[in-house]
Amino acid sequence: MGYVEANKEAWEEAFEHRLPGWGEDVAERLQREELPFLNPDLALKLRSLDLAGKDVAQFCCNNGRELLSLMQLGPARGVGFDIAENILDQARDSVRRAGVERCTFVAGDVLAVPPAYDGAFDLVLFTVGAITWIEDLDALFARVATCLKPGGAMVVHDFHPVMNMLPLPGEPGFDAEPPSRLAYSYFRSEPWIENEGMGYLSERYESKTLTSFSHTMSAIVNATCRAGLTVDALDEFDYDVGLSDAYDGRGLPLSFLLTARKRGE
Repeated sequence: MGYVEANKEAWEEAFEHRLPGWGEDVAERLQREELPFLNPDLALKLRSLDLAGKDVAQFCCNNGRELLSLMQLGPARGVGFDIAENILDQARDSVRRAGVERCTFVAGDVLAVPPAYDGAFDLVLFTVGAITWIEDLDALFARVATCLKPGGAMVVHDFHPVMNMLPLPGEPGFDAEPPSRLAYSYFRSEPWIENEGMGYLSERYESKTLTSFSHTMSAIVNATCRAGLTVDALDEFDYDVGLSDAYDGRGLPLSFLLTARKRGE
């Protein structure tokens, strides 16, 4: 079994072990809040793209909460792609309860998004923790480029690769005063292997194997360019976007926002 199939099983298992109430408030928050699940800097970027009436997609969309938030900006259609069937069932339930009928979800490997979506989107979005699950960024961004319309944009909002070097609270070597102790190589090539569930959504338990990968900033940018996408902007921030606030505001790049466009044809 390859790592993609193994990750699918592990993600679906993690959802079965989800924390009480996890993801069940999505529809309610969408009905009472503006862009509730989007980071402010990401929201500002997405507003600038003028997505009203456009076709948008999110690869590795999880339970769809960010894509459903994005739909508040007026796209004509939204499609979310993810590998975990049961997590997408929760996304579809949120669609029904929030009444966002122009948003649909497709289960499967994002490296093999069906050809029916070739040239279909004005935007493909990746949010926090998405690209780490894909080993081959060239294959991933090539699929993105094929799915984009000419002039369409790819937006990646994620942890900065420097975060992969830093020990987090509870790990050996953690010391936020000063934040100068590095635990891992920036150029780490071996995958990250976890068997303790999915921390942000599940309880801790002896889980099936989850395999993820480190990518340097140069690997991300170069794969973007090789896919035929032109980088419009690369913004870096000194705050983390989901792992820990222990290093926030201490002069380290902890998150980033990459915007690139498909060249016109």
